[in-house]
Amino acid sequence: MQLYEEQKIQIYNTLSGKKETFKPIEEGFVGMYVCGPTVYSNVHLGNVRTFMSFDMVFRYLDHLGYKVRYVRNITDAGHLENDADTGKDKITEQARKEEIVPMEVVQRYTVDFHNVLNTFNFRPPSVEPTATGHIIEQIELIKTIIDNGFAYVVNGSVYFDVHKFDETNNYGILSKRKLEDLIHNTRTLDGQSDKKNPQDFALWKRAEPQHIMRWPSPWSDGFPGWHLECTAMSSKYLGDNFDIHGGGMDLKFPHHECEIAQSEAAKGKAPVNYWMHANMLQLNGQRMSKSTGNVVNPHELLSGENKFFSKAFTPSVIRFFNAQSSYRSILDLTDDGLLASEKGFYRLMDAINLLSSIKAGNTSTFNVSEWRQKCYDAMNDDFNSPILIAHLFEAAKHINQINDNKASLTSEDLELLKKTMNAFTFDVLGLVNVTKSDTGTDKLAGAIELLIEIRQQARANKDFALSDKIRDDLAEKGIQLNDGKDGTTFTTN
Repeated sequence: MQLYEEQKIQIYNTLSGKKETFKPIEEGFVGMYVCGPTVYSNVHLGNVRTFMSFDMVFRYLDHLGYKVRYVRNITDAGHLENDADTGKDKITEQARKEEIVPMEVVQRYTVDFHNVLNTFNFRPPSVEPTATGHIIEQIELIKTIIDNGFAYVVNGSVYFDVHKFDETNNYGILSKRKLEDLIHNTRTLDGQSDKKNPQDFALWKRAEPQHIMRWPSPWSDGFPGWHLECTAMSSKYLGDNFDIHGGGMDLKFPHHECEIAQSEAAKGKAPVNYWMHANMLQLNGQRMSKSTGNVVNPHELLSGENKFFSKAFTPSVIRFFNAQSSYRSILDLTDDGLLASEKGFYRLMDAINLLSSIKAGNTSTFNVSEWRQKCYDAMNDDFNSPILIAHLFEAAKHINQINDNKASLTSEDLELLKKTMNAFTFDVLGLVNVTKSDTGTDKLAGAIELLIEIRQQARANKDFALSDKIRDDLAEKGIQLNDGKDGTTFTTN
């Protein structure tokens, strides 16, 4: 028997606005699609939080024994950034800034995206399709929508007719918005747009002469609308109706709303059974924003080279911090919060590492089976990782008591505790077992001592250029060398 047969998950479904018992379309199989990044810049820490949440969902479903096909796309086509007829193609704009071709931008930042996620111990998705690799599928999807009467062609561009769709369907079913309210709150078209109505969105845009990324189509040389790719790729790899669609809360409207409309217009049925949305990441109580300077990227957080945090933090500490909040809650990134998470993380690791040296006793003073089910109950309740962590700390307390000969476990219970702790801490939460001594403090000291030795040798050889370079380069990294009568020591800022 697989674990999923005895552990029933409740998922908060944005579509219904309530928790629902998860029942996959196909027994033992889960199809999950998560909107990936638009690769025109280094990955944003808020995006990392979203992908980290769904990495945990992926891990837990796999742990339960489901065969999961996890699809996460790469947006590498130069679509406009919104549904207006005018806007910026961010990939082409970045290519012009860096004086390279758009696909060099795509390659550079796709590599960065993968490197960052690997640093945080993400599991790769089952399929990672690209928008440019599925232009044909997108064109065919547009043809079907036109044939079904829900889209129109104007001057080489194709637009989805939201008003026509809403006559027989419900545009706004996901975001709980009504079309008449959208109409009331939208400015009248100024005559410069090809759209019939402001609420209509582009399925295909005719490329202006300056638009670099373009493909031939029956309507014009152009590019797909920014909602279309996810509908095309999710249906190709998961079918016209699949289990879970995830993404950031900011994508609920209009992106995911438009995905539903496109799918229903083309296929005649709802594409997704469970819609999941991860909430935003704040920095010190405020929205992250490049324009205000209230932003930190993953590298800066990991290296400590930023103005917000007192030190560098390891990837697992950041994952642990993220897991201490529900994926549906706003998470406020603060120095105090990370420092507290760091202490808790190492306390948990210390307890887990004690398990290898603990000897079994004749009796058990801790009900491991009951505790184990509590861990599953937490994750079964819409992937409630904060409650799971509370249960892990409960076990850590008993581990320390056993180590102090104040409690005991039979060999059977001890093995079950080890197995369960490892499964939830490492397999499900995706943490890596490191201790304080592994974090680089001792290794850093050793590396600096080696550089001091090389510098002393350089000075002895009168190679003062190398000596000064070592001192100055370390200073730039916040490491000060102090020359004294007893030798050279160092301090860190």
